[in-house]
Amino acid sequence: MSTQQIVESTGLKRDFYHLIINGEKVESSSGQTIKTYNPATGELVAEVAKATKEDAEKAVQAAREAFDHGKWRKYPVNRRSQVLNKIASIMRSRFKELVELEISDTGKSLDAAQGQVSQAIEDFEFYAGAIVGHRGTVNNMPGQFQNYTEKEPVGVCAQIIPWNYPLMMAAWKIAPAIAVGCSVIVKPASLTPLTAIILGEICLEAGVPAGVVNIVPGSGAEVGDYLVQHPKVNKVAFTGSTPIGKDIMGKASETLKRVTLELGGKSPNLVFEDADIDAAVDGSLYGIFYNSGQSCEARSRLYVHEDIYDEFITKFVEKTKKLVLGNPLDKGTHVGAIIDQGQLNVIDGFVKSAIEEGAEILAGGKPAKVEGFEGGYWYEPTVIANVNHSMTVVKEEIFGPVVVVMKFKDEKEAVKLANDTEFGLGSAVWTKDGARGTRVANQIEAGIVMLNCPFSAMPGTPFGGYKQSGFGRELCIETLDLYTETKSIVSYYGSRPLNPFGV
Repeated sequence: MSTQQIVESTGLKRDFYHLIINGEKVESSSGQTIKTYNPATGELVAEVAKATKEDAEKAVQAAREAFDHGKWRKYPVNRRSQVLNKIASIMRSRFKELVELEISDTGKSLDAAQGQVSQAIEDFEFYAGAIVGHRGTVNNMPGQFQNYTEKEPVGVCAQIIPWNYPLMMAAWKIAPAIAVGCSVIVKPASLTPLTAIILGEICLEAGVPAGVVNIVPGSGAEVGDYLVQHPKVNKVAFTGSTPIGKDIMGKASETLKRVTLELGGKSPNLVFEDADIDAAVDGSLYGIFYNSGQSCEARSRLYVHEDIYDEFITKFVEKTKKLVLGNPLDKGTHVGAIIDQGQLNVIDGFVKSAIEEGAEILAGGKPAKVEGFEGGYWYEPTVIANVNHSMTVVKEEIFGPVVVVMKFKDEKEAVKLANDTEFGLGSAVWTKDGARGTRVANQIEAGIVMLNCPFSAMPGTPFGGYKQSGFGRELCIETLDLYTETKSIVSYYGSRPLNPFGV
């Protein structure tokens, strides 16, 4: 049975998906649609209503009305918490269907989809608990004065999510925003809008009032820009490429919107001579080839100490060549498809540029042919050696299953190489020396350091970058502050009236 046939057997699979505006499923004002395709097969999955500026305007007005005059932000915290837990409960009851739909929309492997859907569920559970403890403070004041602060929702939030983690990124954005009482307009990527739309429907089913969560898939240049520049939108949260993030930041500045940006990466992976080599090999494989390398914090620059370089690379290449590309719904598949032909061409272009600049391909290096999935978009897990920091393949984000490998001689050089990038999102360090691990982690210019660990994101762990990887942290308690204003209230309780001017 093909992935298409399997997904068609589930209740979430449809031929057509609507926009969600003000609690209703609606068609595009233009009647236009977006066609989504299964990257593993190239087959048409569904058509989706394509939002226009007019639709975006309706969504903004609905979100504004819900925020300014609705009841959601006025709910007691425990009531909003109950609704978030109900969202998680509904998602959990439809886990298998969500996984299959996510695979159909993205071509990712079963293991990857299961992990990401699980985390999306856990995000709502996490914020259902976190919001209960999110409160203001009482501060010490001199004399007969009192000061306390309150946390108030920032307002209407535009949330623009990428195609590589459609459901998980939607959960990362929606959960903290509605937890504090904001209203949101979510623009999912045109390539992968299906599970975000389903999540919007689940929010309504769970008791989120109309207008609080609106889903408007459409063009970034049209709908995205319109939301970013809209004067009634108070905040923009964006996950995507650094160039687009810079553009969003500039346009949002015109109305002084609050902005959160989670952008590109070129994350280093340092393996020291005292590391557990087998663990480092396995963790490094996962770090670059998970989600087909289509991940902003993929550890795509692998630096290995010269004393163990040959042994490590031999094992790493051997295991890379054993990775299975195939039916994304098979448990034995390690690496799924590339999102579309355009991205496949980008990846191949980077690899070809490396060859032209004198690099050596140790594994992979070309588009893959997968039996039974000839219509899909696949790329071989690729390892490139004999590179240096002047090469394009080392400097720029590839967003595919491609890793470059280099030697280093000591700790100082390892840190220097790791930081020699305009990005600063993820990083990994492999060493048995706890003191060294701490020293190196403290010197790496990145928002995330994985020490003897391949996992970068779990509910409760701050996720975000330094430098041109953006700013703001998601997936953690601190995220709630990004969606709230802090109001300071100063009062006087003395028995004598204040007369500052003395007149």
